[in-house]
Amino acid sequence: MSLMKKIVLALIAAALLATFALETVVRAQTDHSGHGTGAVSSTEAADAPASQAYKAAMDKMHSAMSAQKYTGDADVDFAVGMIPHHQAAIDMAKTVLQHGKDPEIRKLAEDVVAAQEREIKQLETWLEKHPAN
Repeated sequence: MSLMKKIVLALIAAALLATFALETVVRAQTDHSGHGTGAVSSTEAADAPASQAYKAAMDKMHSAMSAQKYTGDADVDFAVGMIPHHQAAIDMAKTVLQHGKDPEIRKLAEDVVAAQEREIKQLETWLEKHPAN
């Protein structure tokens, strides 16, 4: 076999190996079906009170942010959009405070509530001083 044929075969083999490896990586990155504890079915997990509360917080945020009327003023639009975003963080943190058990996460949730409430007040105060044109 000539050197050129050996090089071509080696390149083809390398390409096939790279394709297989890439396919495996992509599948691993996109297939999340194996995640979780396995103790609860995905339907049971989705129906859990905490899951329902998280979903409600996200739905409320997405609805408010989608309904936002943009002014063309980047500062105003940012402030208006951040309020429902921060409120969702508060709602989610309150959910973990109601249902969660881990002390570190509960402390983080308490901090999130305090910080996001303070920032919402700051955004609202700023918007009062800077009405949209």
